[in-house]
Amino acid sequence: MRLWTIHPRHLDTKGLLAAWREGLLAQKVLRGETRGYRNHPQLVRFKASPDPLGAIAEYLRGLHAEAVRRGYKFGGEKIAASRFDGKINCTRGQVAYEWEHLKRKLKARDAGKYVEAEGSEWPDTHPLFKVVEGGVEEWEVGADAPGDS
Repeated sequence: MRLWTIHPRHLDTKGLLAAWREGLLAQKVLRGETRGYRNHPQLVRFKASPDPLGAIAEYLRGLHAEAVRRGYKFGGEKIAASRFDGKINCTRGQVAYEWEHLKRKLKARDAGKYVEAEGSEWPDTHPLFKVVEGGVEEWEVGADAPGDS
């Protein structure tokens, strides 16, 4: 599971689709509708927010907005009605880690997006997140699976 801190506009099609699917799974987990993934490291920051379900719903809204911008038909009705008007802190080190991780993926699967990423010094983040100083998040260290999207 990869719930990107990086703005969805930087993701290639495969990454955006995977983030949507995984975000919907995360929403189910946070609703208590699954038996698996309940302790997945990528959920730590959502669970730590004052309203975990609202936070993941806002995350999904960001993905949905990008999908609509690209002309994709993501089912917005699948997003929980909960609202979250706060921000979740993310560290500069986490954003840098994800940026390099994404660029490696783009190099292998989407030459155009890779060139675009290489031309950008620093990525925008998903609107849900606020960048603060710090290294790679503790929940990330050692949790990055080779197959995550």
